[in-house]
Amino acid sequence: MLIDTYDRVATDLRVSLTDRCNLRCTYCMPEEGLQWLAKPDLLSDDEIVRLVRIAVTQLGIDEVRFTGGEPLLRPGLVSIVEQCAALTPRPKMSLTTNGIGLKRTAAALKAAGLDRVNVSLDTLSPDVFKTLTRRDRHHDVLAGLEAARDAGLTPVKVNTVLMPGLNGDEAPDLLAWAVEHGYELRFIEQMPLDAQHGWKRDGMITAGDILSSLRTRFSLTAEGDGERGSAPAERWLVDGGPHRVGVIASVTRPFCRACDRTRLTADGQVRTCLFAREETDLRGALRSGAPDKEIARIWRLAMWGKKAGSGLDDPSFLQPDRPMSAIGG
Repeated sequence: MLIDTYDRVATDLRVSLTDRCNLRCTYCMPEEGLQWLAKPDLLSDDEIVRLVRIAVTQLGIDEVRFTGGEPLLRPGLVSIVEQCAALTPRPKMSLTTNGIGLKRTAAALKAAGLDRVNVSLDTLSPDVFKTLTRRDRHHDVLAGLEAARDAGLTPVKVNTVLMPGLNGDEAPDLLAWAVEHGYELRFIEQMPLDAQHGWKRDGMITAGDILSSLRTRFSLTAEGDGERGSAPAERWLVDGGPHRVGVIASVTRPFCRACDRTRLTADGQVRTCLFAREETDLRGALRSGAPDKEIARIWRLAMWGKKAGSGLDDPSFLQPDRPMSAIGG
């Protein structure tokens, strides 16, 4: 198993499949994009499947989330999902995506064995979407969401980040829309994910702000810690249920004590935390011919050194130097 010195056990693997993205969200990267990883630096499809197999069969991982960048840009995505679905024991598998391209791939991903998707959508307004992402693709995201629901990639979760002066007043409208369409909405506090280091704690929309806004239109009943487990989202029943809304308060209410995640970057590095500055190289071990047992040993050692928290609750927190697009959400 993957255990650390605080007795936390990692059972959830996040796998970044690429650092590339077809949007330019203002809270993630500059308009001109980033310097992408060279193709030889990226893990191959076979290398990704091998590492997932080691994690599942030797290290106790039972849930795998494919991320990016934008994972739908990975040409071998469907094959990777299919091979991972054939593992014994079979892990639960999900995908975090911006939804562009999901309309044409949802059915194939479901057939390959993907269980569900998380789709990022921050606004119901096409104009605001264009301002936030610097791309006119709002209609493609909506179509992708519908395709995911129709394909059975459920529950379809929608991830939303609110920012002052842009979409900060949309929380009630977004929840009403999600309830109408059968999606589970999750608000995420804006985190320091931008490569240009423009994030500021002052003025951010907090979990408390979001809940206050939602309660102007809806009755919210907390599910309680027993239902939450190690999940990052605190969840509330909407108007008595059955619909739910979640809030991930990474900055104001960090959940590090219950963290059960390990992360694999697009270029084969183990990250113990999204905001860790240290990485442990697995790609080098793979390509030097190391056996599975040795790779598992390196991975265990990396996780043993996991820190107590992310540091986001420290007002003096500084963003990591490495662009987040290669690390995955």
